[in-house]
Amino acid sequence: MSEIVFTKKLPVKKEYDVIVCGGGVAGVSAAVSAAKRGKSCLLVEKSTILGGLATLGLINLFVPMCNGNGKQIIFGLCEKWVRKSALYGYDTIPSPWRDGEPKEPTNLRYTNWYSPYIFAMQLTEEVEQSGVDLLFDCTSIEPIMEGNICRGVTVLTKAGIEYYSCKMLVDATGDLDVMRRAGVPYAPGKNYATYIGKQITLDSCKRAVEKNNIFEAYKQVSGYSASLWGDNQPEGVPRWSGLTGEEVSDYLVTNQKLMLENIKNDDRKSRDVAMLPLMPQFRTTAHLIGDYTFTEGDVYRHFEDSVCAINDFEYKNYLYEVPLRALCRRDYPNMITAGRSASAEGYGWDVIRVIPPAILTGQAAGEATALAIESGVGVAEVDIKALQSRLESEDVMIHFPDEYVPEDKSMSIREKVSVEIPGGHF
Repeated sequence: MSEIVFTKKLPVKKEYDVIVCGGGVAGVSAAVSAAKRGKSCLLVEKSTILGGLATLGLINLFVPMCNGNGKQIIFGLCEKWVRKSALYGYDTIPSPWRDGEPKEPTNLRYTNWYSPYIFAMQLTEEVEQSGVDLLFDCTSIEPIMEGNICRGVTVLTKAGIEYYSCKMLVDATGDLDVMRRAGVPYAPGKNYATYIGKQITLDSCKRAVEKNNIFEAYKQVSGYSASLWGDNQPEGVPRWSGLTGEEVSDYLVTNQKLMLENIKNDDRKSRDVAMLPLMPQFRTTAHLIGDYTFTEGDVYRHFEDSVCAINDFEYKNYLYEVPLRALCRRDYPNMITAGRSASAEGYGWDVIRVIPPAILTGQAAGEATALAIESGVGVAEVDIKALQSRLESEDVMIHFPDEYVPEDKSMSIREKVSVEIPGGHF
């Protein structure tokens, strides 16, 4: 089989302090955080809107940001954005949380369903106002490495392949695409068969008019609809890793064919498919093998290098901290990841990959890269107290209060606090 060798020389199109690959919520958070510290920043997004799974992927839910007893855990940019998402589109923030943390304990979780496309435009507005340079419809291809140092990244644009250099790189692709290609150790994942879109029907439109709320107009329409735990995973259907073009295509073709079959017998004048996910709804494709791997067993553990406190979105009272070491490796000093490709495994990967923790780890990554540049050290070597101080100044909770920890810490007493999630696919 013949081989093709590419020898094209590429000039540096532009130099940046920080390049962020991937414009999901983690990437946007990283970019605006680095820019706020005065760093020149480029954000590269392969689609035409920002937000990733939170917008393109129609996973338009801020999952619980509290402990299940009325105490908020997740703040920072996530708190800012959940409030922003309720400004111009529909929202479902529970009444006790309308004006902030409730004065009395409540079992209602602090969550919000929001308009994915309006929120996407709000993210674009925030990026533009922050001074970040944004490249839409551009794919990050290969990191340019000098040993274990990333000097920049090649990007496929409408003008062809271009090269941008950087001092620090944040891989927020969700699939660890850039760091994997740099040779950084990683672990692949597997994804259950889930493909969820949104439809409108005459009945749902009638309900929306009756309740004077456009949110009521949308209903779920599915291809496969396996849950987070694999419930409804059809026999004989593979769990896709999502790391090859063939697997991604097989997932999309299989699910789109099934969704079409599922609606063929409907009254065609009574409904329409309003939105399809514009990216694969994969949650666990690949994660970094970092200097530390976050697991379910880290519940209630304090880390000296914590960059944020988070809560379990499924069960009440389960609290965690995310260490900086789960976002980077000392042997790759100017690369860091955020969001669903953080170093985590098992149920710990599920806890850390959803929207609120992704925003916070993105915020931490942006602050860490800025501090590393200022200090002249690798991202894993930054003064952790200085990093924590910067994050706390942006209203991020670094360590959860010990008084929030229940007396009985055993996993066996888990109490699920339900949140309505159509299809259970988060």
